[in-house]
Amino acid sequence: MHNIEKQTEIYINEMGSTPHQHGVFFRVWAPHADYVSVVGNFNDWNEGANPLIAGENGCWGVNVENAKEGDQYKFFIKNGELNLYKNDPYARQVTSSVGNSIVYNPKKYNWENVNYQIPSWNNLVIYELHIGTFNRSKTDTVGTFHDAIRKLPYLQKLGINAVEIMPPFEFAGGLSWGYNPAHPFAIETEYGGPVAFKDFIKEAHKLGIAVILDVVYNHFGPSDLDLWQFDGWQENGKGGIYFYNDWRSSTPWGDTRPDYGRPEVGHYIKDNALMWLDDYKVDGLRMDMVPYIRNVHADGNPAHDLQEGLNMIKWINNDILERYPNALVIAEDMHGHDFITDNVQSGGLGYGAQWDADFVHPLRNVLTQASDEYIDMNLLCSALLNRYSNDAMRRVIFTESHDEVANGKSRVAEEVEPGNATGWYARKKATLGAVMVLTSPGIPMIFQGQTIQEDSWFQDTDPLDWNRLNEVSGISNMYKDLIHLRRNLSGVTAGLMGQHTELLACDHDAKLLAFQRWQNGGSKDSTVVILNFSHQARTDYPVRFPAEGKWTVRFNGDAGVYGDDFAHTECTEAEAIIKDNTIMAEISVGPYSALILSQD
Repeated sequence: MHNIEKQTEIYINEMGSTPHQHGVFFRVWAPHADYVSVVGNFNDWNEGANPLIAGENGCWGVNVENAKEGDQYKFFIKNGELNLYKNDPYARQVTSSVGNSIVYNPKKYNWENVNYQIPSWNNLVIYELHIGTFNRSKTDTVGTFHDAIRKLPYLQKLGINAVEIMPPFEFAGGLSWGYNPAHPFAIETEYGGPVAFKDFIKEAHKLGIAVILDVVYNHFGPSDLDLWQFDGWQENGKGGIYFYNDWRSSTPWGDTRPDYGRPEVGHYIKDNALMWLDDYKVDGLRMDMVPYIRNVHADGNPAHDLQEGLNMIKWINNDILERYPNALVIAEDMHGHDFITDNVQSGGLGYGAQWDADFVHPLRNVLTQASDEYIDMNLLCSALLNRYSNDAMRRVIFTESHDEVANGKSRVAEEVEPGNATGWYARKKATLGAVMVLTSPGIPMIFQGQTIQEDSWFQDTDPLDWNRLNEVSGISNMYKDLIHLRRNLSGVTAGLMGQHTELLACDHDAKLLAFQRWQNGGSKDSTVVILNFSHQARTDYPVRFPAEGKWTVRFNGDAGVYGDDFAHTECTEAEAIIKDNTIMAEISVGPYSALILSQD
């Protein structure tokens, strides 16, 4: 064996392009190809200059000594009469969704020895954002990771300690939500590419902010998709080796469901998931629309189940748990099944948490009622007490997400007062919802723009208007105060991070909800939350409390500091006494407002 062959032998099982001191090793899976070569600016795009050698399981590989990092390339594939030029399925960087692959060295980045570990899940407050619109100027076509970095100090000041990034993988064109990945291993060029994403993660970690990445495995593309009929083979006119080629291919986004039963496709997806944790140091993943991975039609019919999809999910989640035990993997499933978050050993899918449809939909129903009389308090009580896998932190709770404020659905504030999202009712009800999110058991999530009372629905063409921050600074400060209490940063509300919740009042007539949260119990731990879902203030209202003595108001949603036109209902403390064998206290809470109390 020649010296260079010895040097490159260690890369023989690495997929894609691997730069090293003796060139670049290229490897690709193309089981139906008759001939494969790599073409690029290192060989003047000559189809015969660097043929790949056929190996096991349909993989082809070759080392190209004069290729180097930064070179552009494609694979040339012959299948009978077909001559195909295909981008590398494992390409870490591309010139564009319809351009060329670029040789990229994922190990070369300088992380500056930044040591960071995601907080325990009960201490997380997530902020979901879309890079293209989060901090983009009106004159730019699209925002970038470096634009987003400039707003990280604002999020840190709010108390946000995790951001969830909507999919930033190379997609067709320059504008997208991101749920149409054309090159799943490459970061969108318009956003700045892989180095810019790493810059963002590093700066977030410096500020104590975790990064959770939204990944899409229920389909690929459907446009600008070089994976489609990759090596020329297909059945029924469908997608070829990376996709199902029968009825199982069908998704709402085209016939582009990956064939989870093919070992090479399962490895492709698993390699992708682990790459973000290994090479990018992300702290967790949010897996998009899991029902379409585990079931063909996401209809719950066992006849439509995809057992190979279920097996792949378990395989990936179990491997992540073993290698990165602190990483948070979130499922967007929205069907309310415990098995989504049950551990793999007990028959579950092994996700750390799941988005909770049984929280967001009842709460939005209540907040957007035109009249208080139509409010169903049972919906609130059910939303409050719902949990998965017997763990309060196995659910992500919110009132807004990219799905809840788009496709015909508006922001809560806009639904409350159409055309007047900064009106009194709009601000009151939207922030009352925020209190519910940030005090209920679960991992709370805020969607970009909520803290500045953004009015428009989410669109990839419409950037956030940060000028609104000056108009609604009181609302932004309210979020800050709530998040600080949720994370117990003042040391007086530890119960908001606890597993335990007790319903203290659910008054269907007064539209008032009260509950306590606690970790271990006692002063500075047991926390009482009182929410008034009525337009009428409640004065000297009797509420059951968990312990006697003085309870200090830590938050009053009706305080003037949050809005000049708020009612300023005074309530700074409550004295809980035994009355008729029950510990009671009288409180005063403003209209569509909330109180948070604990003992010193």
